Amino acid sequence: MQKDASPPAAVAPSIPTATPASGLGKVSESWSWNAYENAPSSSEIHDKLLGGLLSAEFDDSSCVSRYRLAAYRRASPYKPSPELVKSLRRFETLHRRCGPHTAAYSKSVPQLESHSGSHAECKYLIWGPANGLGNMMISLASAFLYALLSERVLLIDRSRDLHALFCEPFPGSSWLLPPDFPLRPSSIFNDSDGRRLGRILRKKKSTATGLVYAHLSHDYDDYDKRFFCESSQSFLREIPWVALRSDQYFSPALFLNPAYERRLSKVFPRKDTVFHHLGRYLFHPADAAWEVITGYYHDNLARATVKLGVQIRTHFKGSIPVELVTRQILNCTWTENLLPKIPSPEGRPSSIAVIVTSLYSVFLGALEDIYSGRAASTGVNVSFHQPSHEEQQQTGSEAHDVKALAEIYLLSTADALVTSAWSTFGYVANSLAGKTPWILISPRRLPACTRGASMEPCFHFPPNYDCAVGGFLETTTVLPYTTNCRDRISGLQMVDGRPT
Repeated sequence: MQKDASPPAAVAPSIPTATPASGLGKVSESWSWNAYENAPSSSEIHDKLLGGLLSAEFDDSSCVSRYRLAAYRRASPYKPSPELVKSLRRFETLHRRCGPHTAAYSKSVPQLESHSGSHAECKYLIWGPANGLGNMMISLASAFLYALLSERVLLIDRSRDLHALFCEPFPGSSWLLPPDFPLRPSSIFNDSDGRRLGRILRKKKSTATGLVYAHLSHDYDDYDKRFFCESSQSFLREIPWVALRSDQYFSPALFLNPAYERRLSKVFPRKDTVFHHLGRYLFHPADAAWEVITGYYHDNLARATVKLGVQIRTHFKGSIPVELVTRQILNCTWTENLLPKIPSPEGRPSSIAVIVTSLYSVFLGALEDIYSGRAASTGVNVSFHQPSHEEQQQTGSEAHDVKALAEIYLLSTADALVTSAWSTFGYVANSLAGKTPWILISPRRLPACTRGASMEPCFHFPPNYDCAVGGFLETTTVLPYTTNCRDRISGLQMVDGRPT
């Protein structure tokens, strides 16, 4: 939600290559490849259906990336549960029966204006995008999980370019809201509309409406937060159409509902794999974006022994202290043995490709200067690669979003990731990769980076609402398989949660 500050100076400063900056933390005196999870394998069998996560019903030519993406990543050690696989197949059947251009859908559209709700043959969730691509992806995955639990057909608003970025995820049906839908997005996602759930609850008076809007973005109020309470879900079960807009990863809050929690515990025995599975199921780059991803991968990354992703997002006001941020990255990667600083032991892999993503190119130049000519002294060839540098945020631009999507998926092929605090872009990349990242908190604080609590995205603004009596109640005290985020202490993050 926060945007990068003004661009840094075009010329990178001189950075010492022998030792890290004074006071920035001790650098490891030895280096090994143990920091990289899932050691490289010379031959891996790629499961194109991801353990049953994906349906086999698609024509391979309908979306090139769907069944081929697995070959670009290490095999995930996290297998979907049988209950998740069954739930996805049931949802796909529901979508085919009730999705756009079906008889059931045609019967449901007139119920938008006024309906008792209980006798609706099919019910729907309309999702609306907010903020940048990372925010949209974590929000859409959360909305899909809610649709799965509430047995609603998921339809997404076309006002942004997601239809040009991703393939259709459901066989035999579309998740795109039809162009002839009778309501405009501006009227559906209207914060001041009387159909907003928070306003209905504030007035303590419900009307015979066929559509209710749930506002779950970061600025939601205590009445909006009651969406997660059982009483609100009981009310919404009678509503045929629910519209939802959010820029947050609100999946953890769905566990607050006792009925949902019981089912979710069966679907996700490991609570820290929710987005990993849902993201791999939902998001398949469209052919044009896939061509960008694979072209760059084969030209720059394919021959490396291992790949390290470094995602840089700055939140400084005014000029960006390039030298300070670069030293932070070096101290993190050296201390955590992600990059070599001294000669490598014999018999170790010979090359590391570092995928750098940032709005700015100056960090790439600074890192390249550090490692220029160091292959002989380290025994490892370290190369740096930056797919794009837009120099400024361009939220809503399709061309910008294609580049951003390509960078997310290139990062998700990495064997280890270093990401920036608060960045939903980084959350998506490490969750798709199935890797717990090292997080760059602040270049002015020690340590240079910290390991994330899990690979799950951080829920920046959890509800912290007591459904029983009202008022404040910290959500982490209610959900034992959650913890505070390493990069935002008031945020909420799912962890493993299985009995030990």
